[in-house]
Amino acid sequence: MKRFFLITYVSLLVVLVAATFVEQARGTAFVGEHVYRSVWFCVLWGVLAGLTLVACFRTRLRRRVPLLLLHGSFLVILLGALITFVGGREGYVHLVVGEDTRHFLSRGGRGLSPLPFVLRLDSFRIRYYPGTEAPQDYVSHVRVSGLEGGGQAVTVSMNRVWSCGGYRFYQSSYDPDLRGSWLSVNHDPWGMGVTYAGYALLCLSMLAVLLSRAGEFRRLLRHPLLRKGGFLAVCLLAGAGMAVQAQGRRLPVLTLAQADSLAAVQVIYHDRVTPLNTLARDFLLKLTGKPSYKGLTPEQVLGGWLLHPEGWKDEPMIRIRSAALRERLGLEGECASLGDLFDGQTYRLQAFWDALPRRGDRPSALEKAIVETDEKVGLILMLQNGTLIRPLPADGSVRPLPEAKVRAELLYNRIPFARLLFVFNLTVGVLAFGWLLWRGIRPKPAGDGRWLRRVERGWACALWAALAVQVADYGLRWYVGGRIPLSNGYETMQFLSLAVLCLAALLRRRFPVFLPFGFLLSGFALLVSHLGQMNPQLTPLAPVLLSPWLSAHVSLIMMSYALFSFLMLNGVLALCVRREARRLMLLGRLLLYPAVFLLGAGIVLGAVWANESWGRYWSWDPKETWALVTWMLYALPLHARSLRFFRRPRLFHAYMAAAFLAVLMTYFGVNYLLGGMHSYAG
Repeated sequence: MKRFFLITYVSLLVVLVAATFVEQARGTAFVGEHVYRSVWFCVLWGVLAGLTLVACFRTRLRRRVPLLLLHGSFLVILLGALITFVGGREGYVHLVVGEDTRHFLSRGGRGLSPLPFVLRLDSFRIRYYPGTEAPQDYVSHVRVSGLEGGGQAVTVSMNRVWSCGGYRFYQSSYDPDLRGSWLSVNHDPWGMGVTYAGYALLCLSMLAVLLSRAGEFRRLLRHPLLRKGGFLAVCLLAGAGMAVQAQGRRLPVLTLAQADSLAAVQVIYHDRVTPLNTLARDFLLKLTGKPSYKGLTPEQVLGGWLLHPEGWKDEPMIRIRSAALRERLGLEGECASLGDLFDGQTYRLQAFWDALPRRGDRPSALEKAIVETDEKVGLILMLQNGTLIRPLPADGSVRPLPEAKVRAELLYNRIPFARLLFVFNLTVGVLAFGWLLWRGIRPKPAGDGRWLRRVERGWACALWAALAVQVADYGLRWYVGGRIPLSNGYETMQFLSLAVLCLAALLRRRFPVFLPFGFLLSGFALLVSHLGQMNPQLTPLAPVLLSPWLSAHVSLIMMSYALFSFLMLNGVLALCVRREARRLMLLGRLLLYPAVFLLGAGIVLGAVWANESWGRYWSWDPKETWALVTWMLYALPLHARSLRFFRRPRLFHAYMAAAFLAVLMTYFGVNYLLGGMHSYAG
């Protein structure tokens, strides 16, 4: 039976992984109808549930109540999904101002279904962030008739669900003329309740497993090999930066005093009120990839382009990363001037674009380079046309920022926290990891205890200093943005770095190996956020993200990823230092419990958030599917009692190192290869 269970489990994993790539090739509708909604897919889950039930009886889990509840919660969740699949109905209703609606369109175009009441749209409104054109909310004012007690007026908006008679309505879309609104409809009175009960049972049982005295997690905490100190980290290295001096021909710019006086001037940028320094800095970063240019401040460069465009149009400062595009433009260096992109009145990029052959929907590398460069040219033209800088309206309709917030944003812009931290953390982390390998191979000599204690104290000071800087960086971004920074890839990588450093600081005494791991993983997270194609700009949240579920969902997911990254490095270290493989396996098994449970809790909160926002707690989106795949992959080593494969230290560590590829695919690969509803998070 164990072999049959494994075959079913692995088959389901293969189907889930393959379906995400089929979805990319054939489209969501194909996968939804031929895989996720197919009978054989449901049967596969049913077989796995049946085998789980049999295994619970055969292994006498009734004697271990937390584990019985944990496995039972999966069965309850699958039962709720089955009830929803069989008896639930979902679709859309299109409301038009002044017209009655008694039906909704079932999902998949399966015809009209009746509603037990009548809906009429009184009005639809888009609420904007003050002084901007960024939507803050979409609001439908609906009048309902045909109910006992007469009609009533209700409001449906993003993250504000209206329920009536077992039907739930969610704001989905709207007509361009604002006279019509589209609401998602969900009728699932039984399945959703059962599923939510399964979610609650899952979270409670995971907590019970961690707290159970007879459980493996508590036994591992008491294991003698994990009580001993065994690894210490080593010295740190400081680097010095070099200032970039202005060189070459003299450019017409504002004086430094004039530029500094403009830095705190408040404007509307990216649909929020910011100091001009933020706009100028982003302008310079977009053009050159650097926060300064030849020793000039962002305000000096912005003022030069605005007041003296003729003196700047021949300055080669528009960075072009594509070698193919530079070759077509005839450039010798990496940067082009605005004059290089025009041939008289002819815009050369437009001519290149028109001459390119089209190859399907996916653009070529050259097409992407042309679009990227065109955006930079457009930014310069917007500045010269007066549409880039938007001052605060004189009528007082937009409230200016308090002086403290302006100073905080200027400080945040001028100190490159992320760059300084990733250089420091990676340098220290690489040296520390090398020290671990050296200490693992070389026997500890007598009489070096005092020296090692001094090194340990130095490392602890460096760790707390890095954590303090990271907290200052994250706290400033939180204060300046007015929201928890968890809405895009840049911010989640910042949170991951913060989580890793916190874990290292909390656990370094019990497990000294965490100290160098913390530096290394935090440095890599910050490096990815610095070099990756992620958006570091502070922008208002999209309406769907204005939910209290967002911060809890993302925080738990990123904490689990931090622990999985520790497990990966722990496995690599164990494969290099084989004589410590058993102790490191015990440490890995100890970390595996909170890592898997945090990911499970994060998935559950994400499902609840999805259900409260658009009426479906699971949509088989690629990000959701890969998160489930990651969870299932890491859940296997928790069953080492049944699966002897995971009792062998080398095999356990090799699996932990390889399984981290699923985490990378979930976080990065889905964003760049598969897309989906979660693409905004990248």
